Amino acid sequence: MKLTNRSTPIQNKQKTFSEKLYIPILKGMLITISHLFRRKVTIKYPEQTRQFSPIYRGLHVLKRDENGAERCTACGLCAVACPAEAIVMDAEERRPGEEGEYREEKYAKRYEINMLRCIFCGLCEEACPKEAIFLTDRILPAATKRSDFVYGKDRLVETRNNRVDIATRKTYGKE
Repeated sequence: MKLTNRSTPIQNKQKTFSEKLYIPILKGMLITISHLFRRKVTIKYPEQTRQFSPIYRGLHVLKRDENGAERCTACGLCAVACPAEAIVMDAEERRPGEEGEYREEKYAKRYEINMLRCIFCGLCEEACPKEAIFLTDRILPAATKRSDFVYGKDRLVETRNNRVDIATRKTYGKE
């Protein structure tokens, strides 16, 4: 019983002589073997460094404003935007006498980024309304314990006298 008139006969295609001898597979093996004898590109790391792209996204930094106060207001938009859920923060109210330390009335008491979970996508940077968090061109240093990859405010906030320059990353492609 036929349901439609669209039937195609099955063709049993015969293999050619070269296919029977596995010549296409041999061609692929010749390409692989030819790569074994090519000169490898080696960078002698301590003396030479690899050139990175101007839009390379490395370590995070929490910026300060012109007066030296932390820009982060603990709104939580960066944590919500993070697809890997690597950012954790706790908000707290600013106390009297801390006006020069924090920009707004609310600040991040605890701000942690788990670098093992982070995929360096930059969505936290885009979600921040106060331009407080940026990804720099610095490389993540090696460590031996998992706890060393959880960066708190002590490692993320830039110091008052040693500002991190993010101008090249911030303006690239926006001319």
